[in-house]
Amino acid sequence: MNRDGVLYGSGAMALGIIGLAFGDFALQWQPVPEGAPGRHVLALASAALMLVLGAGVLWSRTARLASAALAVVYLGWVALHGPEVAAAPARVASWLGVAETLSLSAGGLALFAMSGGTPDARLRLRLRLAVRLIYGVCPLIFGLSHFAYADFTAKMVPGWIPYPLFWAYATGTGHLAAGLAILFGVASRPAATALTAMMACFVVMLHIPRVMASPGSHLEWTMTAVALSLTGAAWALRQALPPSQPSGALAFDRVGLDR
Repeated sequence: MNRDGVLYGSGAMALGIIGLAFGDFALQWQPVPEGAPGRHVLALASAALMLVLGAGVLWSRTARLASAALAVVYLGWVALHGPEVAAAPARVASWLGVAETLSLSAGGLALFAMSGGTPDARLRLRLRLAVRLIYGVCPLIFGLSHFAYADFTAKMVPGWIPYPLFWAYATGTGHLAAGLAILFGVASRPAATALTAMMACFVVMLHIPRVMASPGSHLEWTMTAVALSLTGAAWALRQALPPSQPSGALAFDRVGLDR
């Protein structure tokens, strides 16, 4: 069992099962045009691939290959958001889908970098540095979206939690702080740990109750699976980061690279 990839692989499997059950792509996270030729068949094939690769991440013998493959698949999802970004590049919402799917791709790359399959230590170190820098940008966009769409975010807060607007801004601030810490290599592992915990709380406190309230909703199931996958990606990044490091944007592997 690949313990570092349990959440990440389980999220991918959930997306695959949901895609097969509803016979469709992962909604706004996988925005394939409605008129695309063979769309239904492609949706089923994509879902089956996610299910297989997610299971592969969980098994130690196939984790390295499956993680790399998922990183590539999610990168393809990033490309699907290109038309929306091109149409409204100044709109935060246009970049949110890019950030979410890019962070999922970075999570797969983080697991691949930890697999030990690359014999060149310097190459592994540079790969982990690239993962940190790529991933670090994503929480910044998550945070900006909480501020740009604070009222919408507040409506997502469970009704039993008081002061929803406060929590919209608080979680947005948490995303921004974590993103900056990860990006610049300042207490990046604790920041990734806190980010993972916050996203896990979203899954348990927000998304699971919404699924229970609307068990037939494709959207609610997909949101839950994506949230689980985002939690897994954050944890994968956390595990790829060193326990302690000097500050500075390139400090991630400076000691190893200077040898």
